Amino acid sequence: MAVTAVGMAAAGMGVANAAAAPPPLALTMATQNVLAERYVYQGEDGQQEVSLNLDLGVYAIAGKNALEIRAKRASYAKPITAEQIVVKNGKKTAVRLPAGMVTGWGGLKNFTTVVLKNAAGKQVGSYQNDFCPNAYESVRTRRDAPAQTPYPRGCSDAPFNLGAVWGIQAGWNAPVASLPRSESFDLAEGKYTATVTVNKKYRDHFKITAKSGTLKLNITVKTITVTDDEESAAAVAQVRAARAGDDPARAAAVGEHGEHAGQGDPELQISAYKPGFRPPAKRPKAVAASRIAKGPRPDLRSLPAWGISLSQEGRKSYVNFGATVWNAGTSPLLVDGFRRTGTELMDAYQYFFDAKGKEVGSVAAGTMEWDAREGHRHWHFTDFAQYNLLKANKKVAVRSGKEAFCLANTDAVDYTIPNAKWRPDNTDLSSSCGQNTAVAVREVLDIGGGDTYSQDRPGQSFDITSVPNGTYYIEVKANPSNKLAELSTKNNTALRKIVIGGTATARTLKVPSVYGLD
Repeated sequence: MAVTAVGMAAAGMGVANAAAAPPPLALTMATQNVLAERYVYQGEDGQQEVSLNLDLGVYAIAGKNALEIRAKRASYAKPITAEQIVVKNGKKTAVRLPAGMVTGWGGLKNFTTVVLKNAAGKQVGSYQNDFCPNAYESVRTRRDAPAQTPYPRGCSDAPFNLGAVWGIQAGWNAPVASLPRSESFDLAEGKYTATVTVNKKYRDHFKITAKSGTLKLNITVKTITVTDDEESAAAVAQVRAARAGDDPARAAAVGEHGEHAGQGDPELQISAYKPGFRPPAKRPKAVAASRIAKGPRPDLRSLPAWGISLSQEGRKSYVNFGATVWNAGTSPLLVDGFRRTGTELMDAYQYFFDAKGKEVGSVAAGTMEWDAREGHRHWHFTDFAQYNLLKANKKVAVRSGKEAFCLANTDAVDYTIPNAKWRPDNTDLSSSCGQNTAVAVREVLDIGGGDTYSQDRPGQSFDITSVPNGTYYIEVKANPSNKLAELSTKNNTALRKIVIGGTATARTLKVPSVYGLD
């Protein structure tokens, strides 16, 4: 009888706990005892290199309602402001986040503190962590949580973004604390403790109790000596990538930031498993854009060039840069290409939709061409963007050789605008633009998304070997031939000032910031 009563009491407690509302935001851990592998790599040249593989396994879990934050700036001259979307009396309300919580596009600034102590109890380190709620590896943590999450994957570090949405679905999680990801960070073999605490200003704002906002872990660091063989080198490379913050899937899809490296298996092309990316079997009967009923349209806008640098190759001098064109419109930009049989050219058509998403027509929009070069090997749309180096009088000095593009949603430029697609499908650059055996290809740039290319290869970067010293402008121009129908063409161009100097064998480059942004 006593055992039965205890069992019933325990069962009742379990039911009560399951029914109780979870805290709005709380920390949890995969395990209290963490093993850290410390790889000591001995090369043939006698050099020793150390890589510490340490994942704390600490996560933040959203409570009854999702954690949702929207960050935005009105212009590059204005600071970023952020609001939390909360549910009050069944309605969503925006609550302004206190100043200092959001200072960039990487998420919440200094969200947690991690304090490390050795076996003797002596503090050996204290680290602040920013927090990006948009975890690539976010999963459902409570069994009663929704089956899917609407929130984007990852936080952007692009300098000229305009808006962001960060969130954790109710009952889902996101990794919240880590130790420094740098080659210089190391821990000797032994026992440690790590105390992870949500910092007070966040506990106060998000109503996190001290108990829900603090965790203590036991860490055992074990040294593993590896030799200069292929298997060991691969293990060390994996650790290095993890410490650098690389996402393996994203790293495999993207070469340098924004440049497409599509050389995937035809069966892995997005059209093979996403019906929405399969173009129709027959090319449409194109009509003039003026005959398409008025309704939603894309709106292509260029961001200022960024990541600008100077490189020397022999006697040649080049200006390298990154360029982003994004869709700020009310409709995705959807372009289908239909192959001219026996050629490596496709005729391109832009499609239009009504407010309910129903297709209402299409117009001819130039061409697509097969790019067989290493690092590409996919279909490029030829009428998307153009890059020029302009003189001080805005006349063309040099034109980039990059004139065709594989459209993909590489960057979240502003997900706060209406109908932005927070989780676009075609972000995997290795599978978005078809193979050489394709008879038709669909390329899409969704609302709020941007397509970025880095121009740092000869033929794409600007050759300034024979360009005189002086003031110039990098022009990023969307829809250069006006073959695409959009809401406006007045916002298609962005200029970024640069100053070229030096001598023929030692050129110099100055890049003034844009309201402090580089």
